Amino acid sequence: MTYDRPAAGLRLSELEELELTIEKLVAGGDGLGRFEGIPIFVSRSAPGDRVRVRLFERRPDYGRAEIIELLAAGPGRREPPCPHFARCGGCDLQHLEDAVQTRLKAEALLETLRRISGLPLPEPVAVVAGQAWGYRLRTQIHTRAVGGGFEIGYFARRSRDLVAVASCPVLVPALEAELPTLARRLPERAPARLDLAAGDGAQVSYAPLVEGLPHGELRRRIGSFDYRFDARCFFQGHAGLLEELVEVVVGPTTGGSAADLYGGVGLFALPLARRYAQVAMVEGDRIAARFARKNARANLPNLPDKISGLEIVNQAVESWVANGLAENLDRVVVDPPRDGLSVTVRRVLASRPPRRLTYVSCHPAALGRDLRELAGSFDIESLVLLDLFPQTGHMEAVVQLTRR
Repeated sequence: MTYDRPAAGLRLSELEELELTIEKLVAGGDGLGRFEGIPIFVSRSAPGDRVRVRLFERRPDYGRAEIIELLAAGPGRREPPCPHFARCGGCDLQHLEDAVQTRLKAEALLETLRRISGLPLPEPVAVVAGQAWGYRLRTQIHTRAVGGGFEIGYFARRSRDLVAVASCPVLVPALEAELPTLARRLPERAPARLDLAAGDGAQVSYAPLVEGLPHGELRRRIGSFDYRFDARCFFQGHAGLLEELVEVVVGPTTGGSAADLYGGVGLFALPLARRYAQVAMVEGDRIAARFARKNARANLPNLPDKISGLEIVNQAVESWVANGLAENLDRVVVDPPRDGLSVTVRRVLASRPPRRLTYVSCHPAALGRDLRELAGSFDIESLVLLDLFPQTGHMEAVVQLTRR
């Protein structure tokens, strides 16, 4: 069905509520329905749902809405296990059975990648799912002063209102165990936000430094490597899938030269250094780069002038690639922030393509844009999807590309 876009926007402006049937899940976790051909994105809906919704955002060519009444449930819908789900903004998909979530997210990711990239993408080699609850190694907790004490929790959907929680079933047990007593342990001048991370066993670290709360170095063993980090560092969040993620990204290939861009604390750089003679890991964050050096020294043999062929560069990727990315590298791995590769990095990779490029992404729209821009220099060899974020609308994609 076609429609005039300004007329569609005007039509939505006249409406507060409407009834929809949800057709599918889209990337990010919303359901898609249509009103007179106009796409309406409905949070916490499921394919097959018949719903009455309230519009809260109206654009010339689409709208956004929330459910006010579930008229008929689609297949795979369930009662959300967490009592905070109705208000908390941390999870998107607890209303769907775990296996249904994984399938629908994979379909939505592929649809977005194909639409934005315009490329004939291969079917995934695998869609990997792990533990759906008690998996998350990192979280951000917000605090609010109440009377003479504090409440702690997560922001509500689409607002900065605090939803106070004493439990969170997606967290690993060590982190969830912190929540019931955390508010009582906060000092009078508590920060507005706390970052928490968990290592092996019962290890927990907080950032920023708060008197009375544990902080400092964590340890996590992944495959044959021991990684050190703390709550200030980015670290992949799914405790049960870290080893599989590393295996999918690094793979069996070997060679002489490689680069790991946005390398963090060395999650991929360390295993790459066992497969390539020379590896440059580039990380802009000073604390993460410091941990990467420590991890390299602890896990790789020390040579007279370096650590087993691994060079760790504490520099913004955008500034390093201009002169640091050599011609004809055997391998480059990129795991950029959600916004994807910058224009500078895309241009350098396209003009000096390595023999193999591995792209790790949790944002299909950014990944699709970047694949489109790199298509003149690379062919897509394979795609693996990993559900690193159960109960949310996100999924990790690992794309292997080879130079044309």
